[in-house]
Amino acid sequence: MTTAQRLPDPYGSGGGANLADILERVLDKGIVIAGDIRINLLDIELLTIKLRLIVASVDKAKEMGIDWWETDPQLSSRASRDELARENAELRAHVAELEGSRAAVSAGEREPAQEEARE
Repeated sequence: MTTAQRLPDPYGSGGGANLADILERVLDKGIVIAGDIRINLLDIELLTIKLRLIVASVDKAKEMGIDWWETDPQLSSRASRDELARENAELRAHVAELEGSRAAVSAGEREPAQEEARE
């Protein structure tokens, strides 16, 4: 008579704590996965794709100097406001420049008319 062997339970009670520990360690330390895909035809490079994946916590990413999400208007409301303020300043400067050139043209048109009136 044979006894049935017990298979490991994939959802065992000890697995959750181990997974949490692993996830905490990965986010704390960070992990980088890098790879390149190259497609060549007769020694002619047709396509190169470089893949870089970084898995880390936000704090760890900032320590590494990675903070692109803070300046992306699609991801940050502060960056969106900064982008709008920059665009507004550029438009105001452009309007001031146009008004200044318009005033100079108007002043240039008046001077000959004033000279004719003096004669």
